[in-house]
Amino acid sequence: MIPALDEEGSLPAVLAAIDRESVDGIVVVDNGSSDRTAEVAARGGARVTREPRRGYGAACLRGIALLRARPPEVVVFLDADGSDDPAQLVALLAPIARGEADLVIGSRVLGGAGDPGALTPAQRFGNRLATALLGALFGVRASDLGPFRAIRWEALERLGMRDRDYGWTVEMQARAARAGMRCVEIPVRHHRRSAGRSKVAGTLSGATMAGVKILWTIAKVRLGG
Repeated sequence: MIPALDEEGSLPAVLAAIDRESVDGIVVVDNGSSDRTAEVAARGGARVTREPRRGYGAACLRGIALLRARPPEVVVFLDADGSDDPAQLVALLAPIARGEADLVIGSRVLGGAGDPGALTPAQRFGNRLATALLGALFGVRASDLGPFRAIRWEALERLGMRDRDYGWTVEMQARAARAGMRCVEIPVRHHRRSAGRSKVAGTLSGATMAGVKILWTIAKVRLGG
Protein backbone atom coordinates (compact mmCIF):
# COMPACT_ATOMS: atom_id res chain seq x y z
CA MET A 1 0.00 0.00 0.00
CA ILE A 2 1.40 3.37 -1.05
CA PRO A 3 -0.22 6.58 0.26
CA ALA A 4 0.61 9.36 -2.17
CA LEU A 5 0.14 13.12 -2.31
CA ASP A 6 1.48 14.98 -5.36
CA GLU A 7 4.09 12.31 -6.15
CA GLU A 8 3.81 12.00 -9.93
CA GLY A 9 7.55 12.66 -10.24
CA SER A 10 8.75 9.91 -7.89
CA LEU A 11 5.99 7.30 -8.06
CA PRO A 12 6.85 5.70 -11.44
CA ALA A 13 10.33 4.72 -10.23
CA VAL A 14 8.95 3.40 -6.93
CA LEU A 15 6.42 1.21 -8.73
CA ALA A 16 9.00 -0.03 -11.22
CA ALA A 17 11.31 -1.12 -8.39
CA ILE A 18 8.73 -3.37 -6.70
CA ASP A 19 9.26 -7.08 -7.34
CA ARG A 20 5.84 -8.11 -8.66
CA GLU A 21 6.51 -11.77 -7.87
CA SER A 22 6.68 -10.88 -4.17
CA VAL A 23 3.28 -9.16 -3.98
CA ASP A 24 -0.29 -9.99 -4.98
CA GLY A 25 -1.03 -6.39 -5.86
CA ILE A 26 -0.23 -2.75 -5.28
CA VAL A 27 -2.69 -0.19 -3.97
CA VAL A 28 -1.92 3.50 -4.35
CA VAL A 29 -4.10 5.82 -2.29
CA ASP A 30 -4.25 9.26 -3.89
CA ASN A 31 -4.59 11.61 -0.93
CA GLY A 32 -6.06 14.59 -2.76
CA SER A 33 -3.23 15.21 -5.22
CA SER A 34 -3.30 18.23 -7.51
CA ASP A 35 -0.98 16.56 -10.03
CA ARG A 36 -1.15 13.35 -12.09
CA THR A 37 -0.38 10.98 -9.23
CA ALA A 38 -3.45 8.80 -9.83
CA GLU A 39 -2.79 8.61 -13.56
CA VAL A 40 0.84 7.56 -13.25
CA ALA A 41 -0.08 5.05 -10.53
CA ALA A 42 -2.64 3.36 -12.77
CA ARG A 43 -0.19 3.39 -15.68
CA GLY A 44 2.38 1.71 -13.42
CA GLY A 45 0.06 -1.20 -12.74
CA ALA A 46 -1.33 -0.14 -9.36
CA ARG A 47 -4.91 -0.26 -8.21
CA VAL A 48 -5.86 3.34 -7.39
CA THR A 49 -8.28 4.57 -4.79
CA ARG A 50 -8.81 8.10 -3.54
CA GLU A 51 -9.00 9.69 -0.11
CA PRO A 52 -9.64 13.42 -0.52
CA ARG A 53 -9.29 14.17 3.19
CA ARG A 54 -5.62 14.95 3.72
CA GLY A 55 -3.60 12.90 6.16
CA TYR A 56 -1.24 9.93 6.00
CA GLY A 57 -3.40 7.91 8.36
CA ALA A 58 -6.56 8.83 6.45
CA ALA A 59 -4.99 7.50 3.24
CA CYS A 60 -3.92 4.27 4.96
CA LEU A 61 -7.39 3.75 6.43
CA ARG A 62 -8.93 4.21 2.99
CA GLY A 63 -6.58 1.60 1.55
CA ILE A 64 -7.39 -0.83 4.36
CA ALA A 65 -11.11 -0.38 3.72
CA LEU A 66 -10.54 -1.24 0.06
CA LEU A 67 -8.61 -4.39 0.95
CA ARG A 68 -11.34 -5.78 3.19
CA ALA A 69 -13.25 -7.05 0.18
CA ARG A 70 -10.41 -9.53 -0.48
CA PRO A 71 -8.02 -9.41 2.48
CA PRO A 72 -4.35 -10.24 1.86
CA GLU A 73 -2.20 -12.23 4.24
CA VAL A 74 0.18 -9.33 4.80
CA VAL A 75 0.12 -5.59 4.10
CA VAL A 76 3.30 -3.66 3.36
CA PHE A 77 3.28 0.12 3.72
CA LEU A 78 5.70 2.01 1.49
CA ASP A 79 6.22 5.73 0.92
CA ALA A 80 5.70 7.15 -2.57
CA ASP A 81 8.54 9.67 -2.53
CA GLY A 82 11.43 7.32 -3.30
CA SER A 83 12.91 7.46 0.19
CA ASP A 84 12.18 3.77 0.89
CA ASP A 85 13.92 1.03 -1.08
CA PRO A 86 11.47 -1.50 -2.59
CA ALA A 87 14.40 -3.83 -3.27
CA GLN A 88 14.32 -4.66 0.46
CA LEU A 89 10.72 -5.87 0.34
CA VAL A 90 11.63 -9.56 0.59
CA ALA A 91 13.88 -8.91 3.59
CA LEU A 92 11.07 -6.95 5.25
CA LEU A 93 8.64 -9.84 4.77
CA ALA A 94 11.06 -12.55 5.86
CA PRO A 95 10.39 -12.48 9.66
CA ILE A 96 6.64 -12.82 9.00
CA ALA A 97 7.20 -15.59 6.45
CA ARG A 98 9.29 -17.46 9.04
CA GLY A 99 6.51 -17.12 11.63
CA GLU A 100 8.67 -14.93 13.87
CA ALA A 101 6.76 -11.64 13.76
CA ASP A 102 3.36 -10.03 13.40
CA LEU A 103 4.77 -6.59 12.59
CA VAL A 104 8.10 -5.75 10.98
CA ILE A 105 9.48 -2.21 11.03
CA GLY A 106 12.11 -1.16 8.54
CA SER A 107 14.51 0.78 10.75
CA ARG A 108 16.31 3.63 9.03
CA VAL A 109 18.37 4.08 12.18
CA LEU A 110 19.69 0.51 12.20
CA GLY A 111 20.33 0.87 8.48
CA GLY A 112 22.49 3.93 9.03
CA ALA A 113 19.82 6.24 7.55
CA GLY A 114 21.22 5.73 4.05
CA ASP A 115 21.97 8.92 2.13
CA PRO A 116 23.53 11.80 4.11
CA GLY A 117 20.74 14.11 5.20
CA ALA A 118 18.01 11.58 4.39
CA LEU A 119 16.85 11.95 7.99
CA THR A 120 16.74 15.51 9.27
CA PRO A 121 17.99 16.42 12.76
CA ALA A 122 14.36 16.95 13.80
CA GLN A 123 13.45 13.47 12.60
CA ARG A 124 16.38 11.92 14.42
CA PHE A 125 15.52 13.69 17.67
CA GLY A 126 11.84 12.83 17.34
CA ASN A 127 12.66 9.19 16.72
CA ARG A 128 14.87 9.00 19.80
CA LEU A 129 12.25 10.62 22.01
CA ALA A 130 9.32 8.59 20.67
CA THR A 131 11.12 5.25 20.83
CA ALA A 132 12.34 6.03 24.35
CA LEU A 133 8.73 6.63 25.37
CA LEU A 134 7.62 3.40 23.72
CA GLY A 135 10.23 1.63 25.80
CA ALA A 136 9.31 3.40 29.04
CA LEU A 137 5.54 3.05 28.68
CA PHE A 138 5.20 -0.27 26.86
CA GLY A 139 8.45 -2.06 27.62
CA VAL A 140 9.43 -2.56 23.99
CA ARG A 141 12.73 -1.89 22.26
CA ALA A 142 12.50 0.20 19.11
CA SER A 143 14.86 2.45 17.20
CA ASP A 144 12.59 4.00 14.58
CA LEU A 145 9.05 4.87 13.51
CA GLY A 146 9.93 4.08 9.91
CA PRO A 147 7.04 4.10 7.40
CA PHE A 148 8.38 1.06 5.47
CA ARG A 149 6.73 -1.77 7.37
CA ALA A 150 4.86 -5.04 7.01
CA ILE A 151 2.07 -6.45 9.15
CA ARG A 152 -0.09 -9.55 9.04
CA TRP A 153 -3.65 -8.67 8.00
CA GLU A 154 -5.21 -10.35 11.01
CA ALA A 155 -2.92 -8.39 13.32
CA LEU A 156 -3.66 -5.12 11.52
CA GLU A 157 -7.39 -5.60 11.90
CA ARG A 158 -7.01 -6.42 15.59
CA LEU A 159 -5.19 -3.15 16.22
CA GLY A 160 -8.23 -1.03 15.36
CA MET A 161 -6.15 1.77 13.87
CA ARG A 162 -7.73 5.22 14.11
CA ASP A 163 -5.20 7.99 13.59
CA ARG A 164 -5.74 10.01 10.43
CA ASP A 165 -2.48 11.93 10.16
CA TYR A 166 0.97 12.18 11.75
CA GLY A 167 0.41 9.65 14.54
CA TRP A 168 -0.26 6.63 12.30
CA THR A 169 3.12 4.90 12.50
CA VAL A 170 3.63 5.27 16.24
CA GLU A 171 0.00 4.35 16.91
CA MET A 172 0.57 1.04 15.14
CA GLN A 173 3.68 0.30 17.20
CA ALA A 174 2.07 1.34 20.48
CA ARG A 175 -1.10 -0.67 19.85
CA ALA A 176 0.93 -3.70 18.79
CA ALA A 177 2.98 -3.47 21.99
CA ARG A 178 -0.12 -3.11 24.14
CA ALA A 179 -1.62 -6.19 22.45
CA GLY A 180 1.53 -8.23 23.03
CA MET A 181 2.21 -8.72 19.33
CA ARG A 182 5.60 -9.81 18.07
CA CYS A 183 7.33 -6.78 16.58
CA VAL A 184 10.81 -6.87 15.11
CA GLU A 185 13.00 -4.38 13.29
CA ILE A 186 15.28 -4.94 10.33
CA PRO A 187 17.80 -2.41 9.01
CA VAL A 188 16.73 -0.68 5.79
CA ARG A 189 18.34 1.85 3.52
CA HIS A 190 16.77 5.28 3.39
CA HIS A 191 17.25 7.82 0.63
CA ARG A 192 16.63 11.48 0.11
CA ARG A 193 13.22 11.84 -1.49
CA SER A 194 13.62 11.78 -5.26
CA ALA A 195 11.35 14.74 -5.99
CA GLY A 196 9.64 17.62 -4.18
CA ARG A 197 9.72 18.38 -0.46
CA SER A 198 8.40 16.39 2.46
CA LYS A 199 4.95 17.48 3.62
CA VAL A 200 6.05 16.93 7.24
CA ALA A 201 9.83 17.00 7.72
CA GLY A 202 10.28 19.61 4.99
CA THR A 203 8.79 22.43 7.06
CA LEU A 204 9.28 23.60 10.65
CA SER A 205 5.52 23.77 11.27
CA GLY A 206 5.01 20.29 9.83
CA ALA A 207 7.80 18.79 11.92
CA THR A 208 6.50 20.49 15.08
CA MET A 209 2.91 19.37 14.51
CA ALA A 210 4.07 15.83 13.79
CA GLY A 211 6.18 15.73 16.95
CA VAL A 212 3.35 16.90 19.17
CA LYS A 213 0.91 14.44 17.60
CA ILE A 214 3.31 11.52 17.97
CA LEU A 215 3.82 12.17 21.68
CA TRP A 216 0.10 12.68 22.23
CA THR A 217 -0.66 9.43 20.41
CA ILE A 218 1.72 7.41 22.56
CA ALA A 219 0.12 8.78 25.73
CA LYS A 220 -3.38 8.20 24.40
CA VAL A 221 -2.76 4.55 23.55
CA ARG A 222 -1.04 3.98 26.92
CA LEU A 223 -4.16 5.30 28.67
CA GLY A 224 -6.36 2.90 26.71
CA GLY A 225 -7.48 5.20 23.91
